[in-house]
Amino acid sequence: MHKNMILSVIMFIYLVLAGKGDNLNYIKRAMEDTFLRLSEQFPAVLVTGPRQVGKTTMLMKLMQEEGNNRDYVSLDDLFERDIAKNDPKMFLELHKPPIFIDEVQHAPELFTYIKIYIDKHNNPGDFWLTGSQAYRQMRGIQESLAGRVCLLNMHSISQAEACGVPTRPFEIDLEKLITREKEVEYIDSVQMYQRIWEGGMPALLSGQYTDRRAVYSSYVSTYIERDAKDISGAINTLQFMNFVTAAAALTGQMLNYKTIAQAAGISEAKAKEWLGILEMLGIIFYLRPYSNNVLKRTVSTPKLYFFDSGLVAYLTRWSDCETLMSGAMSGAILENFVVSEIIKSYNNCGLEPFVYYYRDKDTKEIDIIMESDGKLYPMEIKKATMPAPQTTRAFSVIDKSPLIRGTSAVLCLSDKLSAFDRNNLIVPIWLI
Repeated sequence: MHKNMILSVIMFIYLVLAGKGDNLNYIKRAMEDTFLRLSEQFPAVLVTGPRQVGKTTMLMKLMQEEGNNRDYVSLDDLFERDIAKNDPKMFLELHKPPIFIDEVQHAPELFTYIKIYIDKHNNPGDFWLTGSQAYRQMRGIQESLAGRVCLLNMHSISQAEACGVPTRPFEIDLEKLITREKEVEYIDSVQMYQRIWEGGMPALLSGQYTDRRAVYSSYVSTYIERDAKDISGAINTLQFMNFVTAAAALTGQMLNYKTIAQAAGISEAKAKEWLGILEMLGIIFYLRPYSNNVLKRTVSTPKLYFFDSGLVAYLTRWSDCETLMSGAMSGAILENFVVSEIIKSYNNCGLEPFVYYYRDKDTKEIDIIMESDGKLYPMEIKKATMPAPQTTRAFSVIDKSPLIRGTSAVLCLSDKLSAFDRNNLIVPIWLI
């Protein structure tokens, strides 16, 4: 048996035992086709994202399907990391491409030598790379490998992936939504909140583990806190936990450093620094306000969201989906879920969505504005099965924009796709 194949089989067995490569209940990831397509074009493809969202598992599966002719090395292995950092040229002599380098952020010294190798050989798909977070050291990868590497952002499992239906970038297009309705099975409000409460961690949805509380507790303390310490140095564990919980409690709201800082017992400067770390780790993201030269009264503060709604529900201590559905955070966490699912639908296809929110100094607000092909598509998110037509009135505030207003939508808990009129659709959230 070829040496590389033996190494790959051994490493796959190790990953299964470690819980990183469990294919027994593997949930097909939407990014698989995107990754393979780009791997046929680019010499290097880098998949970034938080730990435990399935990057390694997906690429190990694709490596198996490829025929196990690719070497595998993880820079979580301290011996391999030491070689990669101190003698990157030797590292690439020991591990000749095609190669899958896991957790590449640990050795940014490799990037220059990967560039040299690519410039000499220029073979598509030579380097499959993963990075658990956009560490400061990784910010130079696009400079080092400009034009040679394609970056993909991977998140926890989307509802489309969990349901096993095709992933497409979400659009307010009636014909596409009609097609989507035929593909997706209807779920009621309680089932939707069950989906939100459970979240999208592969270890839970695959059935590898069943204790949700234990999984999220371990995830916060073992991964988020540890990686935060790697980035910023010493961290007070209790303060950091209070901080993450305070941030989760404000999901879907305009960013307020002071409120988070007071709840966590830290300074505003520290709250800002730690939020930067969570963003760097792929745990949170910001929705920027839409603005242009005509709409001058808009606010400039972004809104805070988490990529995984289950993590929000865990941090804010909701014991089950029914309690969450009737609780004070039900609207905010529903909004968080919708916005994150829209972002995932684009990122899983290798695309970056142009998504914003609108709020002006007269407190007029639109939850989501999507920009595409010279048009603005406004959307409201409502925890209702039959939203009122008045919900669409807020959309008129963007008519002053130089861009045309496209079809509008209210995203809600309706049991079917419907419309107020030709220009204002009623879209069930389970269609995203």
